[in-house]
Amino acid sequence: MKNNFFTIAIDGGSASGKTTGGKFIAKNFGFKLLSSGKLYRYLALCILKNNGKYNNNFINKVAKNISLKKLSSNQLYSPKVTKLASIIAKKKYVRSILKKFQKNFIKKNQKIIIEGRDIASKIIPNADLKIFFKCSSKEKTKRRLKELKKTNKKIKLKEVEKSLKLRDFSDKNRKESPLLLVKGAVLVDTTNLNLKQMEVKLNKLVEKHIRRKRNGNL
Repeated sequence: MKNNFFTIAIDGGSASGKTTGGKFIAKNFGFKLLSSGKLYRYLALCILKNNGKYNNNFINKVAKNISLKKLSSNQLYSPKVTKLASIIAKKKYVRSILKKFQKNFIKKNQKIIIEGRDIASKIIPNADLKIFFKCSSKEKTKRRLKELKKTNKKIKLKEVEKSLKLRDFSDKNRKESPLLLVKGAVLVDTTNLNLKQMEVKLNKLVEKHIRRKRNGNL
């Protein structure tokens, strides 16, 4: 591969396994990973710290100072941040500003993965490998419940299920950059895969596409 450059676009709904899958690939193949959802969460957190006030200039200022370290804060997963992140993610000018950040991330790194909900359609349409994660509603709810129980012991199964269904509906039907399975994407159904099986499956998939590009078949 020329200059060892390789890009992977990962899309999928909530709790489908895309973040975990992205981490596996990043660890095993030495890729830089960016979770685009964290960008909206970080922006939402900054807005809340600014008493809920924001405009184009404020968002531009925040975007210019984002770093991967800042995106690792546990504060990004509070209920208030989650709710606001979902609201601002529907705004065209917000997505446009954060799209620039993601494009710059691609330019600065040779081997990158960006995961989210509009990556293959809007951010890296010419990615060397496009992966779309899916998972049954029942299994997604179980996974997210287990995750949320770590910080909220009182959370209920039905509450999690309702939240996931609303988020998936919003992602698929929003006007700006809806969640889509684009042409050429490899569909990975994680419903019946444990973590080890997922890792093995993704390793084989990435190895195959890296080999194809190295041989000039991409």
